[in-house]
Amino acid sequence: MLGLSYWVVPIFSSVVWTSMLVAMLVYWAATGKPHYSTMSEGQNIPYISGRLLWLHVHIQTQANNDQDIGADVLKPMFIAMSAVTVVTFDFAFLFERWLRHTNKLHPNTSNWQKFYSVCATVAAIVGAAGLILLTIFDCKHHNTLHNIFLCVFIGGYIISAIFICWEYQRLGVHYRDDSILRISFWIKLFFIIAEVCLVIAFGVCSKTHKWNVAAVLEWIVSYVYCLYVASFFIDFLPAKRTRHHQSKETEMQMLEEGGQPTMQANGTARLQDPTPLPSRNF
Repeated sequence: MLGLSYWVVPIFSSVVWTSMLVAMLVYWAATGKPHYSTMSEGQNIPYISGRLLWLHVHIQTQANNDQDIGADVLKPMFIAMSAVTVVTFDFAFLFERWLRHTNKLHPNTSNWQKFYSVCATVAAIVGAAGLILLTIFDCKHHNTLHNIFLCVFIGGYIISAIFICWEYQRLGVHYRDDSILRISFWIKLFFIIAEVCLVIAFGVCSKTHKWNVAAVLEWIVSYVYCLYVASFFIDFLPAKRTRHHQSKETEMQMLEEGGQPTMQANGTARLQDPTPLPSRNF
């Protein structure tokens, strides 16, 4: 993959997502922790999705009248960085499917496992679409659509994680000695349980008008999602080991066949034809 290891993809996605969250928090703190018009009375901590995208400032006009001007300062960044995060993360699902198909990761041992993998990928794509759309349809101007797409985003990735756990559990039955499969399974199971509990708590706090607690929970949900994305680098580590292992096997096979292996520019071995023996004329 252009000389890069596959594990770089989920790491890149998580770094982009984390950078966006940190930038939003820093911006809010640097501007004096203002109380946005979309925040409820008594709420001191802003939400991420939509609430932190609008900078409301008061300027003094020549007539000494206050005007409330909403400028979408952070919205372009929110849309762009969210899109980059989920699109590259979806590529991680596609790469994982391809590596299993080409035996660079443990191949699926049944059609059901392939079905689970495809379902996980489709659900992740749906979740990605939900995030991109909720960043476009902000809660200030499209509150209903925003909440719908928020549910699509969270639900899509939770369902995706369920199918991945299902696939990895079945793979673990056939590859019991692979500790990476076991570790990855438990990480994704933790994500499912944690996100479901946090989302339920967020919904309860929102309904009971505990806005600050709900806002904190939303930030926690976002950071847990970041850790979930980053955890996918573990799944690609065997692909790197397999590549080096296959290169070593190829080199040994070449030596057994009498050829002299040479290293190519990409780091793989190539067999030189053995020195031909002079022919005899009878």
